[in-house]
Amino acid sequence: MLIIAEIGQNHNGDIDLAKRMIRIAKERGADTAKFQLYDVDKIFGPDFKWYKEAKAAQLSKEGIFELAKECANTGIEFLASVFDLERFGWTEELGMKRYKIASRSIYEERLVKAIAKTGKDIIVALGMYNENGFPEIATTGKVDYLYCVSRYPAMPKDLNLINIDFNKYAGFSDHTIGITASLIAMARGAKIIEKHFTLDKTMHGPDHSGSMDPDELSAIAGYARRIEEILYHYTFQP
Repeated sequence: MLIIAEIGQNHNGDIDLAKRMIRIAKERGADTAKFQLYDVDKIFGPDFKWYKEAKAAQLSKEGIFELAKECANTGIEFLASVFDLERFGWTEELGMKRYKIASRSIYEERLVKAIAKTGKDIIVALGMYNENGFPEIATTGKVDYLYCVSRYPAMPKDLNLINIDFNKYAGFSDHTIGITASLIAMARGAKIIEKHFTLDKTMHGPDHSGSMDPDELSAIAGYARRIEEILYHYTFQP
């Protein structure tokens, strides 16, 4: 099972904090430390409620390379959602292993095609996909789709996990408060869990309160390893 610690904006623009989060994510059992690469003025604009915070957390090219190096030194995969072609170019330059297409980007045709053309594996969240079935992505790489409810936070009553087929969905991008939904998804067959990660849920910012803390990450990772042993009789190698 692949456990993705979505650091996202929760570093609040502090590179040293982001590096510390990478190290703690590794220590607590995550396979991947994930970031969001965006130009806030292109995807949100000044009327966005959290514009000031998102602007402060916007990562530069130099910052991205620094964090990717920290991941390599720590022994955890660096992963990012890229929201435009410029930042896609950055991640190609640093040699990112695979791509994550965020829910809001699934209809960005030029970006999706550019990512697909690399032939690298892709993880796709479908929280904002409004069609039946799954989007067709023409690529030679593997495509894994994540079930997702794009509300922040998502309410347990909105999840409908009992009807989600995790033989079709590879995993679950969890926006609920707490980790119960992630544990249920894993028990029902999800092999990828993505969840926002913070060191302190009381910090200021849009995602901290609904994120998992280090103890919750340890619990999810430990549960994942036990499920592998009991149900799959192996340990997943990302």
